[in-house]
Amino acid sequence: MSIPRPEHPRPQFQRDQWLNLNGTWSVHFDWGKSGIERGLHQSHGFSERIVVPFCPEAKLSGIGHTDFIEALWYHRVIEIPDGWRGKRVVLHFGGCDYMTEVFVDGKYVGRHFGGNVSFDMDITRYVRTGHEHHLVVHVRDELRSMSQPAGKQCPFFKSRGCLYTRVTGIWSTVWLEAMAPTGLDYCAIIPDLDGSRLILTPIFHAETRGQRLRVTALADGDPVASIETSGHNGIPTAIPIRHPRAWCAEDPFLYELVLEVISSSHEVIDRVHSYAGLRKVHVEGDRFLLNNKPIYQRLVLDQGYWPDGLWTAPDDAALKRDIELSMACGFNGARLHQKVFDERFHYWADKLGYLTWSEGTFWSDGPVFLHDQGTAALARNSLAEWREVVERDRNHPSIIMWTPFNEAWHFANDVEHKRVVHDAYALTRSIDATRPVNDASGGIHVVSDIYSVHCYEQDPEKLHHMLRGSTEQPVYRPHGNREPPYEGQPYFVDEFGGIKWIPGNEAPYADNSWGYGEPPRTLKEFYTRLKGQVEAVNALPNCAGYCYTQLVDVEQEQNGLYTYDRHEKFDLRLLREAFAADPQSVAAAAR
Repeated sequence: MSIPRPEHPRPQFQRDQWLNLNGTWSVHFDWGKSGIERGLHQSHGFSERIVVPFCPEAKLSGIGHTDFIEALWYHRVIEIPDGWRGKRVVLHFGGCDYMTEVFVDGKYVGRHFGGNVSFDMDITRYVRTGHEHHLVVHVRDELRSMSQPAGKQCPFFKSRGCLYTRVTGIWSTVWLEAMAPTGLDYCAIIPDLDGSRLILTPIFHAETRGQRLRVTALADGDPVASIETSGHNGIPTAIPIRHPRAWCAEDPFLYELVLEVISSSHEVIDRVHSYAGLRKVHVEGDRFLLNNKPIYQRLVLDQGYWPDGLWTAPDDAALKRDIELSMACGFNGARLHQKVFDERFHYWADKLGYLTWSEGTFWSDGPVFLHDQGTAALARNSLAEWREVVERDRNHPSIIMWTPFNEAWHFANDVEHKRVVHDAYALTRSIDATRPVNDASGGIHVVSDIYSVHCYEQDPEKLHHMLRGSTEQPVYRPHGNREPPYEGQPYFVDEFGGIKWIPGNEAPYADNSWGYGEPPRTLKEFYTRLKGQVEAVNALPNCAGYCYTQLVDVEQEQNGLYTYDRHEKFDLRLLREAFAADPQSVAAAAR
């Protein structure tokens, strides 16, 4: 059997010495949550089999158990290559939901909280090169505790509305990596387009006197800049780029980067391959600018679900294809909704010039303190996980907006709600001040660099009238005085549409399939409504962009432009005619 998802999971931070651990593992469902008492951490194997990196709910895992799973155990044998002698051995998880404990040969290694983002553990002291070891992973996923960020995972047995099948345990690539004891742990890359330079801030696993960092930038394989500086934690270094080539949607040019750690004896002890895009995003008044030029964002809502893999794409090509499907409809980007996307997705977005908004995975029905079940533990866990998301993904040029929350509407505690949303905004800006922050997509806003609203009015004329706002407030303010007044930020309609359509040759996915509003009776009526809705948004004189719901059907939510298995539902020419329309021409015609 070939290894599923064999590609390197982190193309922006890649070493030559790594080992993919995907494939068949053994697994045990711990229904009584008694595994520690029964000594399962010392296991040499379990009776059931699972295909990693797919979660046990997914068909591709070979199991497909979709009821609640609150505890399970994984096991596999790992062998450390002889060539890794003298190196740190690091175990990486692309994603494991929710609490993860790792044991090697029965010895406790560490614990991680957070089901949506990548993490790693140094297992050097527990392994020997040339030897086999028993790796055991213990997972706890108590979704109904209301204390962990869950995204769109349904807290009820049956998926309903816009909530879908749950994801438990390992759902992204697991791999081993060898690196020098004082090698690079991380490197932040900040593009400075106006200054024609890239600014890098390294973090090392450990520091030693006399150690240096050498950075080489290449364009199409040819070196264009190189700099050598001290190998000290947190000290920024700038690489000037002569005749810079900006990254943009029309020309998504990427500079290759080679990061080398050099010892005091002038030996290269660590080498990491990376890349960067030289681009700038910022806000000026009510305009959103890319590379100092206003850009109108035509985004589609992308939930990142697959029918056979759930959170996990069946292969790398599927990640790329979703972007290509979106672009074929006329979109120039996507709002990545309530899910932390695979780093390979961001890689393809970087390569293809696809603009994205990265979003948090707070509680499935909104952020904390919306309802009585909101807890301080959920707030603490959500903020901690969001920090990891921003730190992991901030080097990707395709990400142009951070959105910690979605639809912070029905809060139970006004003070705590405002506090946690404000904290999320401040945390995001403290990690990355180079991108705007949309504090709560669709409101209720607390502090935000843009003003975003959601509106699923299906009648195009009524939709336009609502979104125009009033003379006093030239934006749609569905929450009134529950949020601050509009202060002239860029105005985005970042959810609208959602028109349900099930092709005549297909049965509904479920007996509770749905979409927004009354579905059209004919295909012609669908096209008329869709075109009218997009024109209603494009005709707004002060709108910086939109996000249409949604790219593909997801389980019972059948309002996608493609089916759940990515088949065409509509004439792509007509879709592109609507979504690729020039908003300035539409607005001028409306006036």
